[in-house]
Amino acid sequence: MSPRSCLRSLRLLVFAVFSAAASNWLYLAKLSSVGSISEEETCEKLKGLIQRQVQMCKRNLEVMDSVRRGAQLAIEECQYQFRNRRWNCSTLESLPVFGKVVTQGTREAAFVYAISSAGVAFAVTRACSSGELEKCGCDRTVHGVSPEGFQWSGCSDNIAYGVAFSQSFVDVRERSKGASSSRALMNLHNNEAGRKAILTHMRVECKCHGVSGSCEVKTCWRAVPPFRQVGHALKEKFDGATEVEPRRVGSSRALVPRNAQFKPHTDEDLVYLEPSPDFCEQDMRSGVLGTRGRTCNKTSKAIDGCELLCCGRGFHTTQVELAERCSCKFHWCCFVKCRQCQRLVELHTCR
Repeated sequence: MSPRSCLRSLRLLVFAVFSAAASNWLYLAKLSSVGSISEEETCEKLKGLIQRQVQMCKRNLEVMDSVRRGAQLAIEECQYQFRNRRWNCSTLESLPVFGKVVTQGTREAAFVYAISSAGVAFAVTRACSSGELEKCGCDRTVHGVSPEGFQWSGCSDNIAYGVAFSQSFVDVRERSKGASSSRALMNLHNNEAGRKAILTHMRVECKCHGVSGSCEVKTCWRAVPPFRQVGHALKEKFDGATEVEPRRVGSSRALVPRNAQFKPHTDEDLVYLEPSPDFCEQDMRSGVLGTRGRTCNKTSKAIDGCELLCCGRGFHTTQVELAERCSCKFHWCCFVKCRQCQRLVELHTCR
């Protein structure tokens, strides 16, 4: 191997280790609770944090349970959005929780980073509004009368604080000294895209006041969208993600579309550096579980169909007996009584 090839391999190894460490904080989702953290020394024992995150933990003990909930939200939403795809966000009892899939610069890694940063911003924002955190509360900058004529009142979600904390905690590794690699640029971009998915879908909720349900006065407040909506938005960005490459732009490095015919990506789009593997066969070293044994849809022509999900290997068909409620009747007053019925269904699983 030539010295240049050896140096390139070493750089790739360093970047892979660096990228893996950046998502290790998601291991907090494996904990039943970190709400009992009351001493700074406990932060040193939290698995998956780099030193600067440990320091943040010590300075923000009361926020760490929200970070844990944000990690859980991210993993659960990832598994929901990808439940019918070859890669279905399965987690491992190791670091990182998604295996080495997230150490590669693929669109799957792009989604993981985006949904994770969004999860922290969302959970911290909700904790502010619910009064769980002393450091923040409702967004008091939203007040007065709107152009539409309603009164801003109530507790508007403090999304600014949630986004700021996510930027500080999640982005810390990429923003460390010397972290100017292509992968760091990709991670930072996708982290921000995740937070923008919340900001873009912030909504106005209102309550009417008046005699007999009239709406003589309407008070409104700003609220974060349901996290499922954030997941849907990022899944659409995943499907339309842009493959990029680093280039020198002026005095700095930037990510630009690899194909010059594609329009430049925006801050809300996801970007990736490498094509994805097919995820068909098990590769435990990479954290790829393969699709053998996965349930597929025999009649579907989409990715959840047996032909695509099983990668052309075929599938097994078995009959299973399902128990379900049937012949339900309402009894006065006030309950519903049902029978238990058995039904035979066909189950298709990939070979």
